[in-house]
Amino acid sequence: MIDLDRVLRLSLAAPTGTPGRLRPVPSAGALHPVRAHLLLGPGCSLPPGRYSYDPRTHRAHPRGPAPADVPPGALVVLTAAASRTVAHYGHRAWPLLLLDTGHAAAALALAGPPAVDVRVSLDADGALLSAAAGLPRAPDWQDVWPGTEPELPLAAVRLTPPGGPVGADGLLSAWAALPRAGAPAPRPGAETAPPRELAAARHLLHRIAGAPELPGGTWHPAPRPGAVTDGVLEARRSAPPDELHHPPGHDALARILATVRTARPAGPAGPAWTAAVGGTVPALYAAGPGCRGLGIRASGDARPTLARWAARQQWIGTAGAVLLAHGCPEDAPSAAVRSSHLVAGYAVGTAQTEATALGLRARPIGSWQQADLGAALGDAPGRDWIVHGLALGGSPAPGGAPEPASPP
Repeated sequence: MIDLDRVLRLSLAAPTGTPGRLRPVPSAGALHPVRAHLLLGPGCSLPPGRYSYDPRTHRAHPRGPAPADVPPGALVVLTAAASRTVAHYGHRAWPLLLLDTGHAAAALALAGPPAVDVRVSLDADGALLSAAAGLPRAPDWQDVWPGTEPELPLAAVRLTPPGGPVGADGLLSAWAALPRAGAPAPRPGAETAPPRELAAARHLLHRIAGAPELPGGTWHPAPRPGAVTDGVLEARRSAPPDELHHPPGHDALARILATVRTARPAGPAGPAWTAAVGGTVPALYAAGPGCRGLGIRASGDARPTLARWAARQQWIGTAGAVLLAHGCPEDAPSAAVRSSHLVAGYAVGTAQTEATALGLRARPIGSWQQADLGAALGDAPGRDWIVHGLALGGSPAPGGAPEPASPP
């Protein structure tokens, strides 16, 4: 039986007795716009049916029955409620909503018990995801459920108990064939963002989530790194900037780079990865051949430039290392924009968790403006933008000198 109490507590739940901002899964501005809808078959710790999950109270609220003969396991549809993030970040909100969703998908996948088969889809059709979760399409939401906040469906995670069918073909369609679930309770003050910016963000996310050519999406295994235990998942938190000054060691940085290149679900195209490192040998490093070791991409200290590109967050200029997800050219199609951001969030979420297991401190960096890494390195402009980042800090070396991530 899949213990949903444990899975949700280690991934999305706000710790008991807290205001709800500091949760196991990171979020831009600690706003937590991602919502989870549980579609449960047999073999779970709750009866089969649709549920909405409230991370603040750690409770699942029933929203309707399950289809007849639904296979065992849990299907979690992840949606984004945009208003608070748009109110805080304005036009920079839509990438953060995608990154937050990728982090939430990674948190759920990592919390899956070792014996459970975990699969992730980052490219299923948004309209099908909405219907499966018993929700209206985002453009129709206010007409169907006035006074409630629209949710943009972006990803899904499936957990199958041992012996259950691991394929997900037709599963979303089976849930979508059910009648729409009941409306959620209105939340006063949800529409706090400027109307034009909020409408633009919702329209963009709705458009890039459409995948009518492959509505059921592709589902790929999401293995849990061996070093990640339940204790690590409970301890994972975004570190304050003043704990990130010391570069991580060479071996740890190589391991983190290997993790982000292999942690993502294998299907969607994802970004490339580079690490900007300070210390005595500042440089840009990339993973070496076969994902082992490090190779120097460029010499010099890129961190001050990264701080300027990341909404002038000056602390980035003194971080020990900054892991960068980059790609997504400016003329990328909608599917590539969606996948590059969701995969970046998913991989950085996994890397932050493994960094915790390795004794490193880590803090995701989501706000990037005009961060054209390719052009800065002499390549064609507009082809290699920074999508996401993860600041990493190691422990001070004996004697107080930082341990450099020296080249191999």
